[in-house]
Amino acid sequence: MLLRLGAVTPLLRPSLFSPKPFLPSSLRIPKPLFSLSSFSTVPFHSLVSHSSNSKPTTLFDSNNNNAISVEPYYLSCCMPDKDKPLRIAVLLSGGVDSSVALRLLHAAGHHCSAFYLKIWFQEDFDNFWSECPWEDDLKFAKGVCDQVDVPLEVVHLTDEYWNNVVSYIIEEYRCGRTPNPDVLCNTRIKFGAFLDAINNMKFDYVASGHYAHVVHPNSDQINRPSVLELSKDMVKDQTYFLSHLSQAQLKRLIFPLGCIPKEEVRNLASKFDLPNKDRKDSQGICFLGKIKFSEFVARHIGEMEGIILEAETGDFLGTHRGFWFYTIGQRQGLRLPGGPWYVVEKDVKNNVVFVSRNYFSLDKRRRSFCVGSLRWLSGSLPEETSQLQCKVRHGPSFYDCSVKIKLGEDGHEEVAVVHLCEDDQGLAAGQFTAFYEGRTCIGSGVILESWNDKGFPVCQKALELARLEDKSKLGKPVKIMVKPETSGKESVQKDGLELDKGLAESKVAVTS
Repeated sequence: MLLRLGAVTPLLRPSLFSPKPFLPSSLRIPKPLFSLSSFSTVPFHSLVSHSSNSKPTTLFDSNNNNAISVEPYYLSCCMPDKDKPLRIAVLLSGGVDSSVALRLLHAAGHHCSAFYLKIWFQEDFDNFWSECPWEDDLKFAKGVCDQVDVPLEVVHLTDEYWNNVVSYIIEEYRCGRTPNPDVLCNTRIKFGAFLDAINNMKFDYVASGHYAHVVHPNSDQINRPSVLELSKDMVKDQTYFLSHLSQAQLKRLIFPLGCIPKEEVRNLASKFDLPNKDRKDSQGICFLGKIKFSEFVARHIGEMEGIILEAETGDFLGTHRGFWFYTIGQRQGLRLPGGPWYVVEKDVKNNVVFVSRNYFSLDKRRRSFCVGSLRWLSGSLPEETSQLQCKVRHGPSFYDCSVKIKLGEDGHEEVAVVHLCEDDQGLAAGQFTAFYEGRTCIGSGVILESWNDKGFPVCQKALELARLEDKSKLGKPVKIMVKPETSGKESVQKDGLELDKGLAESKVAVTS
C-alpha cells in the first residue's frame, strides 16, 4: 500500500456530518496568517451611494482613471442598499468568478479585503505540489487586487485541509463509498476553518465567487433564518455544493454572482479588464491540478488485484486494480468486451467488483434510497415533505421527490427515506442529496443505501465465488459472448448523465 498517514490524527469518520458545524477549537497555522495593518486605509474609489437607486454605478481603478459604468442589476446580490459600506472578506482563488465577485462588491461601495487560501502542502507527504498551479493563481489574484488597491493576504490552512478533507476522502474510498470533496471543502474549510480564523476581525460578511444567492432577513427580523436560493444560472448553480452549511455559516455569507449568468460574468471580466479575463475555468481542485483522480487514489491507497464477476451469472470476467477505483454506475475503465458493462455492486471485504450489462433494465428500478447525516439550513425539518425536489449530483437537473423521516439503525440519528418520481441509475453511497422547495435549497444529507434499501440483485453463485479465498481456483476468465442488440430505450441516459465517465477518467468538480 502506498498510503502514508503517520502525520494524520485521526482519520475523520461519520462525525464529519455532526448536527453542529465543525470548527477547530484551536486553529494551527504553520506560517504567519495575515495582518490587517492596511485594512482601514483601503481606498474607496466607488462613487456609489448606499441608497437604493436605478442609476449605473461609476467606479475607477487605483489611478483614478478608466471609468467603468456598472448597472445596478449586476449589484443586486451585493447588498448595495445597506445604510453604510460593509467590511467584507473576499475569498479570491485567482479565477474569473471570484475576481468578478470582488470587483462587484468594490463597485457596490464595500470595504473589501481579499484572502487566498493555501490549502494543499505537506512537506513530508507526496502531494503533487509541483503540479498544482497555485503560483499562477496567486499571481492573478494579486493582479486583480492591485487594480483597485484591495489588500490581499495568504492564509495557510494546509493541516486543516489535510485532516478535514483529504484524509476523509481517502478513508471513504477505502470503505467503498464515493465522497464529495467540494461539499466537504465548503463546509469545513472555506466556510469552516477560515470563518473561525477571522472570527475576531469584525468582518460583516464573507464573500466568494459561488453561483448561489443568499437572502438575509431585514434588520427588524434578525432572528429569522437566512435562505439559500438557486443561482440565476441554473447550469452553473452551486447550491448543491453549499447545501450542507449550517445556518450560522450561511448568515455570514454573500455570493455576488448569484444574480448573474456565467456569460455575463465573463463579459464583466472583460469590462473590468481583469488580468485573468481570458483564463479558463478550473477543472479540478488544486491538489489534483493536472492529474487524474484515479492516479491520486493509486498513490495514496495503492493497488490490490481483485476479480470482476457478472452479477446475474457469477461468471468470472477479469481482474481489477482495487474496488476503490470504481463507483456504482461506472462504465469506463472496466476494459471488458461485449459491453457496455456497468459497475452495479462492490464486495469491499473480498475486493470484488460486480458488473452487469442490464443496468438500465426496466425491472430494476432505482427510485428509493436512504439519506443520513441530515442538515436543514433553517435548523429544522420543513413542515411539508411530500412535494419536494432534490439533486443527487451537481448539475441543472432536479427530481420531484417525497421524504419520510425515520430513526436509523442506531435508533438515534434521523434518516430520510427518499422516493424519486422517476428512476436514477447513478446513486452511490457517500454522495450528497440536496433538497429544495421551489428555488430554495433547504438542506442535504449523505446517501446511505440505494435500490430500495438493497443492493443490485447479485445471484447466489456470484456471492459464493466472491467469498472464495483462493481466487486462482476460478481459472481463466470466461469468453464473453456479445450481447444481442436491445431497444435503444434501455440504454438512454437520463438528464445527460454520462455514467461511462467513471473514476478512471474523472476529475473532481471545483467550486469558486
